[in-house]
Amino acid sequence: MNINGKHIVIGIGSGIAAYKIPELIRLLRKRGAEVKVTTTKHALEFVTDLTLQTLSGNKVYSDVFAAINDHSTEHISLPVWADAMIVAPATHDVICKYAAGIADDALTTTLAAMRKPVVIAPAMNDQMYSGDALQEAMRTLAQRPNVDVLDCAEGFLACGTNGRGRMQEPEVLLDAVEAALTPKDKLGRHVLITAGATREAIDPVRFISNHSSGKMGIALAKAWMHHGADVTLVMGVTTEHWSPVLYHPAMQGVGSCRRIDVVSAQQMYEATMAAWQEADMAILAAAVADMTPATVADHKMKKGQDLTNVITLKETKDIARSLGESKRPGQTLVGFALETDNEQQNALKKLQTKHLDYIVMNSLREQGAGFGTDTNSVTVYKHTADNCQPTDVESHRLPLAAKEQIAEQILAVIR
Repeated sequence: MNINGKHIVIGIGSGIAAYKIPELIRLLRKRGAEVKVTTTKHALEFVTDLTLQTLSGNKVYSDVFAAINDHSTEHISLPVWADAMIVAPATHDVICKYAAGIADDALTTTLAAMRKPVVIAPAMNDQMYSGDALQEAMRTLAQRPNVDVLDCAEGFLACGTNGRGRMQEPEVLLDAVEAALTPKDKLGRHVLITAGATREAIDPVRFISNHSSGKMGIALAKAWMHHGADVTLVMGVTTEHWSPVLYHPAMQGVGSCRRIDVVSAQQMYEATMAAWQEADMAILAAAVADMTPATVADHKMKKGQDLTNVITLKETKDIARSLGESKRPGQTLVGFALETDNEQQNALKKLQTKHLDYIVMNSLREQGAGFGTDTNSVTVYKHTADNCQPTDVESHRLPLAAKEQIAEQILAVIR
């Protein structure tokens, strides 16, 4: 979802996790969104009014009756202005008030008037989070059609304990806001996506790999999840630190993402073949090694001695071909082809020989596309005949754009 030009209200509760909100504001504005902030009074003891105002470029609404408010009914004007609202951190107090319809401060009165999408990002002590009153309130909110309730992450808490109560990270909250603004037109779909590189061990220290960052596959996983699909992401080695949005178990009608981390081509093959049984679509964006050492040394090979020997390679299992040969009626298979020469010819050959329905082709020769970049430019070919000649395919050229935008465009092309 492109949030450029969207109006986002951030509601900040009185919790220590408020210190993370300046980063969320930065991420939203980097994507082109306009941001306004409303808080409880005590939230400003964790993050200052000046910081929030400087980063958002707007006054902070923290007092219903403050003379500096732009409007005498700020809690009404903000919901009218907004496209969406996120409450982060959503404390025990704020969540229970919102569920019960209590509106007694700047934040909760704004929530009471909000009819646009609302994302609730809870943060509190693990004992408070697991309490009956809090969980009942979250289940109540999860039934409201405009509210998405996130689950907490698990980890070290400010009180010194380990448990489920951490607010999800700003990057994840950004994903949740984008998802809340995205039409859920892929509900009921189960999409398998592979991403990243594989590593083929030579010895306990060295390996064969490639330059794939995993960015394109992650962008595709986000896009399908935002549109409501249930995604299985088989993730190879990546430079990206991405965690899927975790929704509260009571949430219905939102996408999900189950991430399976693998290292080698064999591990990716096994995980992908298993997940294919439940999927109705697979998108193979990973850069899988075609060859792997026939044997792996059990010790570090020494320079000038063992390393002077030739490393014997063997072919890895062809994931795309295996999925294509086992494809059932109703399943759709999408491959990727990264080429350096004879791009169209090689891509169309893969489309035919591996029984693909679509293939996404990009070239290392095009500046700004390929490995490690934040942008990409691709051509999507659709299989329309048994013998895939250039005249037998439907093609869609997607010009250079951010990989998130390319992912959305690919989603719109494939069925």
